[in-house]
Amino acid sequence: MNELSRRLFLQQGAAGLGGIALASLLEERATAADFLTGKGRAKRVISLFQSGGPSQLDLFDHKPGLRALDGSALPSSVRGNQRLTTMTSASSRLPVTASRFSFSQYGGSGAWVSELLPYTAAIADQLCIVRTLHTDAINHDPAITFLQTGSTFPGHPSVGAWLSYGLGSLSDNLPTYVVLTARNNAPDAQPLYSRLWGSGFLPANHQGVPLRPAGTPVLYLSDGTTLPETSRRSLFDSVKALNELHRAETLDPEIDARIASYELAFRMQSSAPEATDLSDEPESTFALYGPDARIPGTHARNCLLARRLVERGVRYVQLFHRDWDQHVALPERIRKVCLEDDQGSAALVKDLAQRGLLEDTLVIWGGEFGRTVYSQSGNAGDTDYGRDHHPRCFTIWMAGGGVKPGLSYGTTDDFSYNVAENGVHVHDLHATMLALLGIDHTRLTYRFQGRNFRLTDTAGKVVTALIT
Repeated sequence: MNELSRRLFLQQGAAGLGGIALASLLEERATAADFLTGKGRAKRVISLFQSGGPSQLDLFDHKPGLRALDGSALPSSVRGNQRLTTMTSASSRLPVTASRFSFSQYGGSGAWVSELLPYTAAIADQLCIVRTLHTDAINHDPAITFLQTGSTFPGHPSVGAWLSYGLGSLSDNLPTYVVLTARNNAPDAQPLYSRLWGSGFLPANHQGVPLRPAGTPVLYLSDGTTLPETSRRSLFDSVKALNELHRAETLDPEIDARIASYELAFRMQSSAPEATDLSDEPESTFALYGPDARIPGTHARNCLLARRLVERGVRYVQLFHRDWDQHVALPERIRKVCLEDDQGSAALVKDLAQRGLLEDTLVIWGGEFGRTVYSQSGNAGDTDYGRDHHPRCFTIWMAGGGVKPGLSYGTTDDFSYNVAENGVHVHDLHATMLALLGIDHTRLTYRFQGRNFRLTDTAGKVVTALIT
């Protein structure tokens, strides 16, 4: 049956099959809140995604014992039969490479943090550091896709889309889900695809809305006419009425998403420029976030914009910061990217806290995997060595939103190669995030192609030790 005849059949049988389908849809929406637990403290999320895979060995997972082993071969008993990337699988030797950076303990929690992150170290007592996150993918695209969507395969809804679907909007004038990408000119920075903030098989109105770093925040949003607002409102209402007629005829739910998008775009013509205009921020704000916050497209500026967006009711803000994929020249490159990232990320946590927003805003910092203890290019000194991808254990941190502050969770082995205690899978991270937002991850589902899908697929457990 072709698409036209199928639609005609449903239209003519509206009192029959079409009516049954509509009744089923309404019943599903009526029971949609069954997944709410009423126990979550977080209302919103800011994700600071570090694309490329930050080296946990050089930032958070202190392994002083490696200095005595520097240059020696990684014991085969440590690696076992774990998969290697094609970049090192043919290597005859995997030389252990200790971090060239010093570590210290900070705050009352005594968290170990590298010299590369002095601003992050200063807020150690506000952080919940997870050192034993692990993932299923060893290459960038599937690993990034997995962390962003809960699946290594493209086509699934992103985390922000799930939250938009499950919790809805906190604002009438801004999107529920906004994406901010820091500019990056590195030739080997990981590409970012719109599917990473897409709605997948959820209705299209749940996808993320990217904001541009300069000029008009959203393309084609500005009013190109000279019509007064009342006339433009009348025009939008007429288009809405036509779309509603079309929806009644076709029973196509995507038309609902179109109507919602047009309505939001109309309201955003004034709200989006106001939210991204920093002229009303005092000098103390720029002192906190650093000089980069004055430069459009920087990570620091995006962190400041994230605070302004959640203040105005955006539910989920996704930041992307790239150039952590350091296969060569790691000591030089990691210094550069930490300078770009450290002050802005820490300032965001402090800013949210001083405004009373951190207690119900969950901030998450981390990448798609970590880096290997062995050098990819030998022990060539402090400027040339790099590290390969490592999915078996890596570090993220969280703050606010009901996580335990001042906690360092999980232990890795002496080589930061395997989880020794309290491993956290990506599905567990997602389950815990949803729990912090008052959602039972096993009940937030969407039926597609004959089965109920969820963010955590058929796995995931809430790590209660991370929750206050």
